[in-house]
Amino acid sequence: MDGGGGCFPTGRHYPGIAHLIRVAAIGVAEEWAAGLSMNELPLVCIDTETTGRDPAVDRVIEVGCVFFNSGGVTHRKSWLINPDCSIPAEATQVHGIKDEDVRDAPRFEAIAAELLEALRGAVPVAYNAQFDRDFLMAELGRVDLAAVALPPAFRKGVEWLDPLTWARELQKEEKSKSLGEVSERLGIQLVRAHRATDDAEAAVLVLAAFAGDIRVPKTYAAFLQEQRRLGRIFEEERVRWRGN
Repeated sequence: MDGGGGCFPTGRHYPGIAHLIRVAAIGVAEEWAAGLSMNELPLVCIDTETTGRDPAVDRVIEVGCVFFNSGGVTHRKSWLINPDCSIPAEATQVHGIKDEDVRDAPRFEAIAAELLEALRGAVPVAYNAQFDRDFLMAELGRVDLAAVALPPAFRKGVEWLDPLTWARELQKEEKSKSLGEVSERLGIQLVRAHRATDDAEAAVLVLAAFAGDIRVPKTYAAFLQEQRRLGRIFEEERVRWRGN
């Protein structure tokens, strides 16, 4: 069919079959409508600092949460956490947190309920979200919270918004996709890189900047579905690259 529009050259679905069409809103938290504008979503950007890179054996030593609504940061929360083990020197070189900084800090189980409560009522965001989510899920798995209702960030099936996925697409011509480099290109200030609250604030501002790009879907579900698609493409390309 001419016009480049396939079966729907006008860009609209025929009313006669509209009832047959469903949008699979995979990953959307039930608290918000799939068609809600990205500008209306309450967000919480989460960042962790850890003793290493393996959530099965390494531990979280800092959690930062930055809350974003109606176009701006509303408030911030952070916790230093005693990992009950020594922090390796190579980890300290990254984030600057030493054993003495967390010696008198609470363990994760002591702040878990407060963290869960803080994360209620907001859509989770993180830069390279799988890293932070895996670590926090591992920590939560060590805590006895059987009767506690989980916020969206900790619920199975709820996808985190991830600015890194969009950086790989919208800044694909740039070599580095680190949070610091991406922030700088967007004119976003990151003063203390690799400290949880500072990284979280930069990440949510990066997400807000990307959400305003004309190429980015404007509703919650559409944004997530495109993020999933871009993520699959990246993983497929990475597998091909490793195989060469």
